[in-house]
Amino acid sequence: MKYRQFESAFSAARLSKYKNACGGNTVKALTLYRYNVRLCQKFYGVLSIFEIVLRNAINKHFSSHFNDADWIYHQLQNGGMLERSPQRQDTLNDITDMVSKGKYTPDKVVASVSFGFWTYMFTKVPFRLGNQSILQIFPARQTGLGQKAIFKELQQIKMFRNRIAHHEPICFDATGRKSMVYAQANYALILKYLTFLGYDKNHLFFGLDVLPESVMNKIDAL
Repeated sequence: MKYRQFESAFSAARLSKYKNACGGNTVKALTLYRYNVRLCQKFYGVLSIFEIVLRNAINKHFSSHFNDADWIYHQLQNGGMLERSPQRQDTLNDITDMVSKGKYTPDKVVASVSFGFWTYMFTKVPFRLGNQSILQIFPARQTGLGQKAIFKELQQIKMFRNRIAHHEPICFDATGRKSMVYAQANYALILKYLTFLGYDKNHLFFGLDVLPESVMNKIDAL
């Protein structure tokens, strides 16, 4: 396919970012576009694993803290820790739907809610109503790192995740130049929180072709 055909497929506006970053070189622009897609694919795997590990740690903690395997449903009720959650009504609707179909289990609820549902746990109100206990999920947490800082960093990971989910490029800086600074910073942040959770990257991702270092190096060298 010629470059103009790719422009027709992906839109000229979308490809122009890559073309400008490559000094007008259309061959390099398409190579960069493909590398960005591959990089997003890698990060999708890393983020999926991070989300699963984080949500399971939170679920395990509050199941024990409240002595309640169905703690999400009960804490969504009036007066509960999650009463003010932005996902409250959607989650209750999903639970009602599961019950009506005879498919409801607490584990299905854990798997169904969004990443934003879990990061909300680190905001001020649920943190207080949970007796400030959620930080216990991070046995290797950096000394002095508190609720506000953790929430801010998890929000940063969430925004990075959403950018990938919406098919936005992650290979540019704020001025549109080719750069791996943004992706590398978020990758380091994800690995930091996996360490806080008590996991070693080399063990957790063993045998999985998801680590993005090689693609980031190729983009840097392009």
